[in-house]
Amino acid sequence: MPNLSVVIPVYNEEENIPLIYEELTEVLSKPDTAYEIIFVDDCSWDGSLALLRNLSLKDQHVKFISLSRNFGQQAAITAGLDHASGDAVISMDCDLQDPPDMIPEMIEKWQEGNDIVYARRTNKNERFWKRFTAKHYYKMLHKFSDQKIQGNVGEFRLVDKKVLKELSGMREKCRYLRGMVYWLGFTYTVIDFERPIRKHGKTGFSWLSMIRLAMNGLLNFSLLPLRLGLFLGLITIPVGIFFLVYFAVDIIVNGVEYPLYKWISVISFVFIGILFILIWILGEYIGKIYEERKNRPLYVVRFKGNLNNE
Repeated sequence: MPNLSVVIPVYNEEENIPLIYEELTEVLSKPDTAYEIIFVDDCSWDGSLALLRNLSLKDQHVKFISLSRNFGQQAAITAGLDHASGDAVISMDCDLQDPPDMIPEMIEKWQEGNDIVYARRTNKNERFWKRFTAKHYYKMLHKFSDQKIQGNVGEFRLVDKKVLKELSGMREKCRYLRGMVYWLGFTYTVIDFERPIRKHGKTGFSWLSMIRLAMNGLLNFSLLPLRLGLFLGLITIPVGIFFLVYFAVDIIVNGVEYPLYKWISVISFVFIGILFILIWILGEYIGKIYEERKNRPLYVVRFKGNLNNE
């Protein structure tokens, strides 16, 4: 049985797969380390799956799962975690922006008694807009969430098998794994690293995917959106009172007459906009309840390589 599992989601990464395989093999090929590398192909349309087949044939440490369609990064990582059998499990991206040479330090921290080891990005090599949005998103999530989730922490982490066992029992459909792992508690430590620039290809994680993931984090671990109505009400009510007082004073002191219908029209538009925002937020929560109640599987496996029940 391996004492270390590495889970890597793959989506159109044919140029990066050989590179990360070589680096991981160099890091993990030590006499006292039994390991497995589990690639999860999220229905890539390039040559990623063929590469994974070939690697699994020549190296029994390499295992792969092919999903029946594109289920998204969180479901792909979940599929890998479900099939991992190591005493510790590391999840990481395939584009080498999660450096394999960090793994020995993560293992060392785990062996010191930490159940979870988070790798925190310094983001020095990210674009300004991504750094800016990530910084303020994590600040908001940390401030308003019941669980103070670590900022700038992605999917690059190590978890002990007892953490994985508890995580495997959490089968919600709208997944935000970094928040779910943090919610479990357990002892943890954080190590920092400077995230390198992606070497090949373009990320399959689009802005839309990032927005969806951010929404899952915010809606799953914070009641802030449901409380926006209160905040907006506390703002709009004093503004409305201010205008009423202003009208009264201006009419009494200066004798100015205001066509009331104009102000009513403007205020109505403001409140209609607020109502639309609140209806949208309510719809997001109802949609998530609907997805959970359908109770469909998180992913569907087409076939596996070097794993049981192929």
